[in-house]
Amino acid sequence: MRPARLTACIAAAAALTATVGLTGCAEKSDGKSGGGDGAVTVAAGDNSCEVSPKEFKAGHVRLDIENKGSQVTEVYLLMPGDRIVTERENIGPGTRAEVTAEVKPGSYEIACKPGMKGDGIRQSVKATGKGAVKALDPRLAEAVAAYRTYVQQQADETLPLAETFAQAVKDGDLEAARKAYAVSRIGWERTEPVAESFGDIDPKVDVREDGLEDGQEWTGWHRLEKSLWQDKKITDADRKLADLLVKDLKDWQQRVGKADINPTSMANGAKELLDEVATGKVTGEEERYSHTDLVDFQANVEGAFRSYELLKPVAAKNDPALAAELDKQFEALFTLLEKYRKGDSFVSYDTVGKADRKELSDGVNALAEPLSQLAAAVVK
Repeated sequence: MRPARLTACIAAAAALTATVGLTGCAEKSDGKSGGGDGAVTVAAGDNSCEVSPKEFKAGHVRLDIENKGSQVTEVYLLMPGDRIVTERENIGPGTRAEVTAEVKPGSYEIACKPGMKGDGIRQSVKATGKGAVKALDPRLAEAVAAYRTYVQQQADETLPLAETFAQAVKDGDLEAARKAYAVSRIGWERTEPVAESFGDIDPKVDVREDGLEDGQEWTGWHRLEKSLWQDKKITDADRKLADLLVKDLKDWQQRVGKADINPTSMANGAKELLDEVATGKVTGEEERYSHTDLVDFQANVEGAFRSYELLKPVAAKNDPALAAELDKQFEALFTLLEKYRKGDSFVSYDTVGKADRKELSDGVNALAEPLSQLAAAVVK
């Protein structure tokens, strides 16, 4: 960790946001660090996305990203069909971020999304060669296999919970549907980066109203959340949406076992889950009607921890100081979340005050920075 830079990043976020929810802050540029040997540099502006080189060797690829614009941005490496290889969100103006990914030979796109909206400004890139990567450490192979089992298990366990939620909606039982809502989302929230990698499932089941693209119909959990808590009624349209949610989740359940999972995608996915906490849960934006944000928060952190736990044997050998810091920060964040327990769930997030939200945000920031280094640690 770099505490001074992290503190400055948090302070900047506090000045920019009323709830101090913005995190995932990248290392502040000092004008000296650059792409480094073998890195693909990405200069993201408000109206540009400059990539160099646009052709690179397949294998372990490091993206060195600098946000030269005035807005928070995010950068994606995409396969054809907008399947996500890796991403890095919440890159503040004037800051840098690095992400390491395992890239197979082929054609890709790098997308910069100023304001973290839309399809982004895109550049075509190509990975060449045979994609030779050193033989996978048997411990990493075991980690990937175990994580694949975990992801499938979460999908399998989510489906009956979602069916219970959908049935309550179809029965017109407002209270039963409210009770079933948050728990039906836990498995999804634990493994969301894997679902997002397919490109087309997440926008159907988990998009918020302000995340809709032009012409997109609003479907999924959050559309039903609005009906249950804001509208306080269930319509015939909601009953159809409940059936559609189950259909889309069955699609996810069937496809998740075919996801492209490797050690770096696991590590990057853990960081992405912390970004999810930062941009949606700490701010209260994710569950703006139900205020069940802390259920999602816990699930995101649990999913990130599972990835780290499986990768830890290799990460601890390659970078013991990093592993020690991650152990410390995961424990601290889980302990902090326990303050908000209520029975077998959590308090409503609208009862959590500004000071407590800042404490949660600071806990996420303290974990996110070392977690962003995990991918590099496992491929040393």
